[in-house]
Amino acid sequence: QVQLVESGGGLVQAGGSLRLACAASGRTFRIDAMGWFRQAPGKEREFVSVITLRGGNTNYADSVKGRFTISRDNAKKTVYLQMNSLKPEDTAVYYCAASPGGIGTSTSMYDYWGQGTQVTVSS
Repeated sequence: QVQLVESGGGLVQAGGSLRLACAASGRTFRIDAMGWFRQAPGKEREFVSVITLRGGNTNYADSVKGRFTISRDNAKKTVYLQMNSLKPEDTAVYYCAASPGGIGTSTSMYDYWGQGTQVTVSS
């Protein structure tokens, strides 16, 4: 099994920044890519960003391109999401996810999930 623990959420004003972290433990050799999804109240969970652990290849949702940056520290088995120029519409619970293969945008490609961390952006 793989365990994922997120941290770094909170309340920030519009235009501000936050950095999320996701630490993986357990059978991490199974992981090919780690990513972030988010879910706002009354909405479906949506893809935000993903990074492959070996090659560092990345993918971003159009809504966050140029504002969010994903990175990884393989030694710490941790993935980060630096979020800048935050908007009220970024408010959601952010979930870390791990995939055994590929950097897809569908939740079905991810086998492991964290418990989520709340990000609230006030206007």
